[in-house]
Amino acid sequence: MSVHSHPDRFTPDWLERVLGAPRGALKSFSARPVGTGQMSLSFRVALDWQNGEGPSSIIAKCPSLDASTRAIAGALRAYALELGWYRDLARDIGVACPRCLHLESNDDETDFVLLLQDLAPAQQGDQLAGASIAQIEGALVQAAALHAPYWGKPQLNDIAWLQPSPATAAMIRQMAPALYTQFRARYAERFAPEVLDLCDAFMAKVDAYFDAHPAALTVQHRDFRIDNILFAPDGGAHVVDWQTLGPGAGASDVAYLLGTSIADAETRAQEEARLVRFYVDQLRARGAAVDADEVWREYRLYAFSGVLMAIIASTNVERTERGDEMFAVMTERPARQALHLNSLALL
Repeated sequence: MSVHSHPDRFTPDWLERVLGAPRGALKSFSARPVGTGQMSLSFRVALDWQNGEGPSSIIAKCPSLDASTRAIAGALRAYALELGWYRDLARDIGVACPRCLHLESNDDETDFVLLLQDLAPAQQGDQLAGASIAQIEGALVQAAALHAPYWGKPQLNDIAWLQPSPATAAMIRQMAPALYTQFRARYAERFAPEVLDLCDAFMAKVDAYFDAHPAALTVQHRDFRIDNILFAPDGGAHVVDWQTLGPGAGASDVAYLLGTSIADAETRAQEEARLVRFYVDQLRARGAAVDADEVWREYRLYAFSGVLMAIIASTNVERTERGDEMFAVMTERPARQALHLNSLALL
């Protein structure tokens, strides 16, 4: 089957069919790029109908045109994970996210298209500017909605496509030191000495980090930061970009969100204990049996999640000016979080 994996391949007939509209109802359509994704391309597709037979616009998510990025996405199963989310989990878990209108892919899920509900006028968060505390609270409500249903439940193991590949995990672990050398050469001049010293010390103990076992596993987003959250005018948060999904510690998503997305270190230090309690309360309200002390310990440990993501992602995607700024921010902020929390002592 030929996959309609770019708007250049869309036709009015195809859009009518997959959106369930009558033949001949779509007069025309146009597409323009949106978002700042590193692994994929997203487009807003404007639809001009004869008599309002369908939505005025949709979002089309497609694979990167960069061959090396696509190869890395394939190795990490990034596209397969997002397809699995919208196919099998999104409707039942209860997280606020775009509704999937259509998906298709080739057999190995390296070529695909996702047609998603356009949530405009909701606005994407800005990783560089950072998030307000109100936005963080809205995002934590969605984190709890994601984490609570499978918190510590054996049924998590039944979702076959969600399980990490041992070979991929071993590859990342083996490559991490070399990737850090490359990362350090590229970004070192952007960081204060204490940040570099912490990163060096963390990488010296990175095996202990990889060996950490959360007290309770759940469905984890793994890239839960402000760039991947849309905020509606009423303040509601909607989560996007499900390409890093996997089983893991819910507290890791929380540490990653607060560490990468609160721009001011003092504000984060003042608010984080309350925000983690807020998250725990949200989990308990959804029926999850949560050990608050363990969540706090894991929150401290996974302050390093932002640093590690920046190291791995920055050296494996197409390089851009905004990307460089973003990865520098995604290192600096969580490094200062880890310093404040004395996270290194947990390794």
